[in-house]
Amino acid sequence: MEFGMTNTGEIYGIVLALLFAIAAGLVGSFALMKRMLLAGDVISHVALPGLGLAFLFGFNPILGGAATLLLGTLLIWQLQRKTGLAADAMIGVIFAGSVAIGAVLTPKQDLVEALFGKFENLSFWAFLIGVVAVALIIFFVFRFKDELILGLFSPELAAAGGVNLDRQNLYFLLTFSVSVLVGLRFLGALLAGALIIIPATTGRRLAKDLSHFLFISCAVSILAVGSGFALTHFLFPKFSPGPVVVIISAILFLLSLLRNPARA
Repeated sequence: MEFGMTNTGEIYGIVLALLFAIAAGLVGSFALMKRMLLAGDVISHVALPGLGLAFLFGFNPILGGAATLLLGTLLIWQLQRKTGLAADAMIGVIFAGSVAIGAVLTPKQDLVEALFGKFENLSFWAFLIGVVAVALIIFFVFRFKDELILGLFSPELAAAGGVNLDRQNLYFLLTFSVSVLVGLRFLGALLAGALIIIPATTGRRLAKDLSHFLFISCAVSILAVGSGFALTHFLFPKFSPGPVVVIISAILFLLSLLRNPARA
């Protein structure tokens, strides 16, 4: 990869990745507060069978990932409506089964790309669809922020106020899935959920209130994506940006451990 960036498709890809970082920070913050990180991480892995089928039959991997993400999200939503260890165990089964099925279906030469992503140039229309998806994610978070918070801290009051908590959980899981779908292209099925989870965990340690929490989560996510792409573009062109981005976000989390957690 040359140092000069003259390819418009490459610029589209990087801009979309940075926009995804904002969406990931917002969605991850609420996933952490809702204690849905296990289910959320499983959602990212559910895309793997769809990616495998896409590589096997030669159609767009994003379409394959979207199909299995939708099915997996609906399944996990149903499981979350139950209580007890059975639901947790079933989520673990979905996780293991998705990875195993995806590994079997994906041709060997495409397995690394399906698992860890591969940065590719974007067409204008692919970029536009990605931007619309990110805009919808951000709109959902800010439009339903109060309802999400009320459902977190006082489910009874939320229900009394007319909030359908089951439907709210479904909408949030779908929003999480769309976030994963946007990140699949450069992070892959194994790492797409990581960029949603790790920056939010870092933000939770450093933030004093909800506004700071959302801001820090987004800032950490943007920093990880931006520095990851810069490193792989200028210093380590043989490396895929996805794993580097996640490594940087993990390092930022470890650095956050050096200070005491902020207290609200």
